[in-house]
Amino acid sequence: MDGRHFIVALAGIVATAAALLPAADAQQAAQPVTEQAAAGQPAAGQAAGPASNGEPSFDAAFMSNPENIKGGEVIWAEQCRHCHGASAYPGKAPKINPVLLEPDFIFDRVTNGFQKMPPWKDVFSEQQRMNVVAYIKSKQFSP
Repeated sequence: MDGRHFIVALAGIVATAAALLPAADAQQAAQPVTEQAAAGQPAAGQAAGPASNGEPSFDAAFMSNPENIKGGEVIWAEQCRHCHGASAYPGKAPKINPVLLEPDFIFDRVTNGFQKMPPWKDVFSEQQRMNVVAYIKSKQFSP
């Protein structure tokens, strides 16, 4: 097992252990529930994002939110375009064809990397990585 796989496996074990801690449930139960949260909606001023189970939720509201798309566009321009963009050096990285890719697949590749692509989970927050997905899948996407 190489170092990257060991770290991914260790992170999974830590996340599972943390999910089983009763203190987390007690702390969460002590927090007030807003009307929006009770309805499954983000509180005022918050973009839709990770679902309550910890997995990202790429629903239509999140994917069409202009703030999410713009946030992803900024990251794409600064970090992704030089390898995956239309004018990137041929063969450096695959060109992105968003029609062929599901949001969960894109998120996994951005988060965990693949082959020569590094993982970005330690560089960008989950929300930022989700925003990249929203941008790639948007009509505004321009490699």
